[in-house]
Amino acid sequence: MDKFAVERLQEIVDGAQRLVFFGGAGVSTESGIPDFRSPDGLYHQKYKFPPEYMLSHECFMDRTEAFFEFYRDKIISYDAKPNAAHYFLARLEAAGRLSAVVTQNIDGLHTDAGSKRVYELHGSVRRNYCMQCGKYHSLEDVKSMAGIPRCECGGIVKPDVVLYGEGLDENVVTGAVNAIASADAMIIAGTSLVVYPAAGLVRYFRGKSLVTVNLDKDPAISRGIHIQAKIGELLSEIEIK
Repeated sequence: MDKFAVERLQEIVDGAQRLVFFGGAGVSTESGIPDFRSPDGLYHQKYKFPPEYMLSHECFMDRTEAFFEFYRDKIISYDAKPNAAHYFLARLEAAGRLSAVVTQNIDGLHTDAGSKRVYELHGSVRRNYCMQCGKYHSLEDVKSMAGIPRCECGGIVKPDVVLYGEGLDENVVTGAVNAIASADAMIIAGTSLVVYPAAGLVRYFRGKSLVTVNLDKDPAISRGIHIQAKIGELLSEIEIK
C-alpha cells in the first residue's frame, strides 16, 4: 500500500464534514461478487446472448424464463457478506462524517453493513414486487420459487433493479445529486464511470477534495488524486477520528 496515498486520504477523511462515497462493482468484489468489465468479469464470459441483452427489459418481457435463469445464476449472490469497505462507510456515517453512499451496485451490502443513507441507483435484488398486485417479495421468497417467480395472485415477481432499457428512479437520482452537490469531499471507488446516466452524476460535485480508487493505473477522471488499490484494503488503513 502506498504510504503517501494512505496519508493523503486520511487527511481528506479527517477534514471532511460532508463526504460522499460513490461506488461501483469493484466495491463488492472483495465480498466475492464478480464485477462486469474486468478480464474475468461478466462481460467477458460467453453466453448464447450478450449479458446486456440478458439483463434488458426486452429480455425480461420476451424471454422471461431465460432472464431469470441468467439472473439467478450470474447476478444474485445469496451468500455474499459486507466487506471492510462497507463496514468502514457505515461507521463513518455513524460518526457524522459521511453524508451519503451512492452506489451502482444492486447487492444491498451497504445496508447490510449498517449504512442508512444509501442511494441505490440501479435498485436492489433485495426488493421484488408482483407486477400484477404490487405485493413485496423478499430475496428469500424469490430464491424459493422455481422457474419464473410468481405471486400468490399469479403475477410475475419482478426484481426492483434497473434493467437495460429502463430509466433510473427519479427520487433516487434527485437524492444522489443533492448529496453530491453539497459534498465537500467525494471518494469514487470500484467503477470505471462508463455506465450512464449514473456515471454522469459525478459532474455535480463541486467540493474541494476528490479521490478515485480502483485497480487501474489510470484514473477514471482527471480531477483530484488517484489511488491504485482495493478499496476495502485501503479503507482498513484509515482511522475514524
